[in-house]
Amino acid sequence: MKKVFFKTFGCRTNIYDTQVMKQSIRDFEIVNQEDLADVVVVNSCTVTNGADSGVRSYINGLNRKNKRVIIAGCGAFSKGSELLKSNRVFGVVGHSKKESINSLLKESEPFMELGDLNSIDSTIVTKFKSHSKAFIKIQEGCNFKCSYCIIPKVRGGARSQDEEKILEQVKTLASNGFGEFVLTGTNIGSYGEDKGSSLAKLLKKISLIRGVRRIRLGSIEPMQIDSEFKELLSEDWLEKHLHIALQHTNEEMLKIMRRRNSVKKDLELFCELSSRGFALGTDFIVGHPGESEERWLDGFDMLKRFPITHIHPFIYSKRDGTASSKMKQEVRGDEAKRRLRSIEELVEIKNYEFRLKNSLALNVLVEEKKENYYVGYDQFYNRVFINSSRDITKEWVVLDSFEVRKDANYAKF
Repeated sequence: MKKVFFKTFGCRTNIYDTQVMKQSIRDFEIVNQEDLADVVVVNSCTVTNGADSGVRSYINGLNRKNKRVIIAGCGAFSKGSELLKSNRVFGVVGHSKKESINSLLKESEPFMELGDLNSIDSTIVTKFKSHSKAFIKIQEGCNFKCSYCIIPKVRGGARSQDEEKILEQVKTLASNGFGEFVLTGTNIGSYGEDKGSSLAKLLKKISLIRGVRRIRLGSIEPMQIDSEFKELLSEDWLEKHLHIALQHTNEEMLKIMRRRNSVKKDLELFCELSSRGFALGTDFIVGHPGESEERWLDGFDMLKRFPITHIHPFIYSKRDGTASSKMKQEVRGDEAKRRLRSIEELVEIKNYEFRLKNSLALNVLVEEKKENYYVGYDQFYNRVFINSSRDITKEWVVLDSFEVRKDANYAKF
């Protein structure tokens, strides 16, 4: 039996997609080291030119080891044809074809099977090896047209997974011992728009399943937190952390980026959620074309007013095929790095202050052991280091007392 290794780049959705492919394997042995494999399936990311470069570099390394390479994921659409023609990959697999990976790996001739961008998975994932929490993909695609983003072109328009399939998957995983569920997708806040339902309605039904202790959400858009969603904010099963994609806090920059949110409404929403006890994260792009010094300073001053506790800031990277790629790049690399670090330092302080003010016990799912500590995340998505005399990996622990340090919270159990 030939051996196959799966390498995953990019987002949580790709983590889920890799699991779908693994669960579809019947005639190959899945191994955990690429050196042991006869064939390597690369589940790629193409969100930026830099992501493409990282995937290409990894594939070049596999070529030097004479591995048979199959590329799947978003990069299959943006770079698959080029890689196939240059003989750097043996096969190209699109999203709608990933459930056929077992038969595709048997192909004797190079192939390209992109399929379409209209499908939704039929596979029910029942296990996540090496993970303490379960990922549930509830939808695919996005209808937004942000100027910097290629994802709608490689994932397609927004479409929702069948509700019964989602609930069946949660029930199965809960019976297998999982208590925390992370809902993921390309734009999860759009769930149900094509089925007469909503994310809030789905969350309520998931919460009723026996064994579900905590539900964590991937990134959602500000306007998707509507009155129906707000009715759930007091529920114990909803993680007290929301990641809400802002991308910037200068009004003119939002228009340049073709975003649908506005700074004033965003600030009102964040303050409301913060008053309800939520830790709040966001994405922030620095160095995007049009981010003059004046717009940057205004955006940074506004960001100081937001009760943000977590940040995923990144420097704008040109993505061929997007509207932003045709705009003039005005921000030097060193200046973009300075702006990035300013944001990181600001939110590090805000996160520390949030943890200092918190008086609630921490409800932690322990994920792993690192050196002398067991490590997990609390209900605010803050990392906690725990000293314990027994193995508490994958257990839920409640910490009434803990020490707040700059880098994280520490406790004994």
